[in-house]
Amino acid sequence: MKDSPFIYGSTVSVHAFTNREVETKKLSGNLLNGINTTIISPRRWGKSSLVEKVTTDIAKKHKNVKVVLIDLFSVSSEEEFLEAFAREVIKSSSSKWQEWLASGKDFFKQLTPKLSVGVDPQSDFSLGFDWKELSKNSDEVLNLPENIANKKNIKFIICLDEFQNLSTFNHAANFEKKLRANWQRHKLVTYCLYGSKRHMMTEIFNNASKPFYRFGDIMLLPKIETAKWQQFITEGFEKTSKRIDASTAACIPQVMKNHSWYVQQLAHYTWNVTAKKAGITEVNAALTELIQANTPLYQREIEIISTTQLNLLKAICKGETRFTSAAVMKEYAIGTPRNVSKNKTILINNDIVHEVDGSYEFLDPAFELWFKKQYFNQSYLIKPLI
Repeated sequence: MKDSPFIYGSTVSVHAFTNREVETKKLSGNLLNGINTTIISPRRWGKSSLVEKVTTDIAKKHKNVKVVLIDLFSVSSEEEFLEAFAREVIKSSSSKWQEWLASGKDFFKQLTPKLSVGVDPQSDFSLGFDWKELSKNSDEVLNLPENIANKKNIKFIICLDEFQNLSTFNHAANFEKKLRANWQRHKLVTYCLYGSKRHMMTEIFNNASKPFYRFGDIMLLPKIETAKWQQFITEGFEKTSKRIDASTAACIPQVMKNHSWYVQQLAHYTWNVTAKKAGITEVNAALTELIQANTPLYQREIEIISTTQLNLLKAICKGETRFTSAAVMKEYAIGTPRNVSKNKTILINNDIVHEVDGSYEFLDPAFELWFKKQYFNQSYLIKPLI
């Protein structure tokens, strides 16, 4: 049996990456020309896949450019960040572990790193510092890529995923100032910063009082258009000896509002239940499977919000926009104007809704379908095409 041409749940591989020509060209141009870039969009719209696609292409074509990819999701302190930063920069600077150990000795003057290599250097290379030394000499780590690049006549592209996690560190403001003060002087290192918490990323990079304000170019990642998804889906079916007509394929991104994660997931489920040709029956079967698979997550989402927040979601679901009008507050029992303001902020900060042109929308289209069925008995099944 052939592998599915659709991937979700991780960064997509080259064959499953689709239709980001404009963004790919812009990001590639920025990174190759030394322009620091921040990517901002809601979660699971394909930021990480875009970055990996672009940097993989760059690394293949430009041997003197070394790419560093660091996921900060599980990094919870300044010390952990600095150790991960130093380790990954050293690893990316050479393919030989012997040079990693040498770099650990050659490029630190005030710090004495503790380095070790196991049976598999790629997974067993560790680096640590004495925290008292590190707290006094963190600039040595932050300037490490620039110093290595100068010495080895190379360039670095450093990509930091979940960058907003830095704002949760102790003394985060001071640490951000330190990062900006060092990184803005680098000539041979380009930074690509992105994360899944859009409101936090926006605060870091769009707030004039924050250290990273105007650190570089900001890319607002848009959704992929329905027509491009339609082509990608039909071609994916064809490559695996299955069929789906264009109008049926278009239903998949339409029902998922062009949300990259869910379009790939629904396309995969549809492909999986299709023997030869997919029609609306197969898409609806796949959609039901998708909603059922995610139901426990959606139930938990409801359990952890307050009654007034739930009622506000109902109002959003019904297309209301004047939440503080007496009629809307009474009909949906959403509390006082102050409650409404507070709950909107909470729902936005928790990435449940976002503001679009003065109105509010669910960020998760599948959650919205489940919500409408749960609270308004509105069917999420797609009607047969005429």
